[in-house]
Amino acid sequence: MNSSVPRLVIAAPSSGSGKTTVATGLMAAFASRGLAVSPHKVGPDYIDPGYHALASGRVGRNLDAYLCGAERVGPLFLHGARGCDVAVVEGVMGLYDGAAGEGELASTAQVAKLLRAPVVLVVDASSQSRSVAALVHGFVSWDPEVRVGGVILNKVASDRHEELLREALESVGVPVLGVLRRVAQVDTPSRHLGLVPVAERRAAAVEAVAAMAEQVRAGCDLEGLLGLARSAGALGCAAWDAGEVLASSPPPPLPVPNLGAAPPDPRFRPEGPRPQTPDGLKDAYPGSTVRVALAGGPAFTFSYAEHSELLTAAGAEVVPFDPLRDEQLPDGTRGLVIGGGFPEVYAAELSANEPLRKAVAGLDAPIAAECAGLLYLCRELDGQPMCGVLDASARMTGRLTLGYRDAVAVSDSSLAAAGTRMRGHEFHRTVVEPGAGAAPAWGMRSPSPRVEGFVQQGVHASYLHTHWASQPGVARRFVERCRTS
Repeated sequence: MNSSVPRLVIAAPSSGSGKTTVATGLMAAFASRGLAVSPHKVGPDYIDPGYHALASGRVGRNLDAYLCGAERVGPLFLHGARGCDVAVVEGVMGLYDGAAGEGELASTAQVAKLLRAPVVLVVDASSQSRSVAALVHGFVSWDPEVRVGGVILNKVASDRHEELLREALESVGVPVLGVLRRVAQVDTPSRHLGLVPVAERRAAAVEAVAAMAEQVRAGCDLEGLLGLARSAGALGCAAWDAGEVLASSPPPPLPVPNLGAAPPDPRFRPEGPRPQTPDGLKDAYPGSTVRVALAGGPAFTFSYAEHSELLTAAGAEVVPFDPLRDEQLPDGTRGLVIGGGFPEVYAAELSANEPLRKAVAGLDAPIAAECAGLLYLCRELDGQPMCGVLDASARMTGRLTLGYRDAVAVSDSSLAAAGTRMRGHEFHRTVVEPGAGAAPAWGMRSPSPRVEGFVQQGVHASYLHTHWASQPGVARRFVERCRTS
C-alpha cells in the first residue's frame, strides 16, 4: 500500500465558506481527467460523502478522531485510498473547530496533521478586500504544524475585486490556487439536518455535482492543486483491514449471554483467520455465513462503509433492502441492521408498507438500530404506525439534539457487553417516549447524566450513532449472535 498517496485537505475559516462546493467539484474534476480519486470527509457527517461518491465514483468515507481515535485516522484513510491516484479530504466547520471543550480533537486541523497533508483554505471573499490577508495570515500562523499550502477565493465579485485580493495576499506568501466568482449557488437543497441526501434526489444531485465540477475547472489551478497534493509526506502506518482488526480484537464472551438466543454453535472457533475473500476482506470466523439485512434507500441513508465491511469479515452476507419499496426482508435473514436517515420525511410511506412492518415485528433475530432505525422500530412516528417492536412512540420536535457523546453500555446486548465504552454522536430533531426501556442501551454523562435506548431480546436500538471501527468486536459479537439465534 502506497503510504504517500497524494492528498489535499479542503478547509475554511468557518462553515458556509464553500468547502463542499470546492471539495466535491475538485473530486469530480480530477476524476474527469481519468484519475482514481479517494473521497473523505472529516467528522461524523453522512450526507456530504454521498455527494463525494457521486463525484469520484468511489465510496465516501469519514475520518473522525473523536469517534474512531486519532490512531485510526491514518489507517482508515489508507484503507479508503487503496489504488487511488489522489485523495481529497473535505474538512468540517472552521479549520480549527473540533469537539466542544476538547481542544483540537476531531478538528480539520488535527486530521490534516495526522495525515501529513497540505491544507487548501477556501475563503468567502465577499464584502472584503485587503482584510483577506489578515484573515489568511491568522489561519496560517495559528498552528505551525498545519501547512496551509494554498488559498481558493470564493464569491469574488469582479476582476477588480480579484486584483485587490491577490495584491493583498502577496504579503502572506500563500499562493492563490483558485478564484470562484459570485454566481447563483449550486442547487444543493437542505433541510433541518443539512443537505438533502443523494438517495433522495439522484438526478438533481448528479446535475449539482456536474455544476460544482465546472466551477472548479473554470476557476482553479488543477495542476497547481495536484502538485500540492503530491507534496504530502509519507504516513508511518499500515492501511486498516477489517479482517485483521477483527482477528486481533477480543472475542465476544462465551457463552453469549442469553437474550432469547440459542446456545452458541459448537463449531465456532474465534482463534483462526479465514482465507482472503474475493472483495479483499478477511473473514475472522470459520463458522457458517449468515445473512444480515441492511436497510437502505431514501429513508435510511446514514451508514459508515466500514460497518458492512466488518460484518462481512465477521462472516455475514450483507444484503441491502429498501423499506420504502420491499415488502419482505431478504430471504434467510438472520440479522437486521437499520441505520440513520430521515424516516420522519417518509413516515406515511414507511407506514403504508404494512407487510414489511409485520415482517420486522415478527423477526426472531438480532436487530441493531440507530436513530432512524430506532424510530422505525417504535409503535408510531408522528401518528403513523411503525413496526411496533418497541413499546415507545416517536415524534418530530423543534429542538435539535446534536453533539458527540461518551457512552457506556448499560445492558448486555447483541452488540456489546455491559460496561463496553464507545464514543458516538447524536443528531436529530425527534424525541422518543419513553427515552429508555427497562434495559437501556447506553449511559451518558453529556449533556447531562442519563440512560438512553432499548435492549430487549436481540434488539439494540438507540439514538447514538457509533463507528464500529473503534470497537470491531461489536460486529463480531453481532454476527455471532445472528449465527446462534
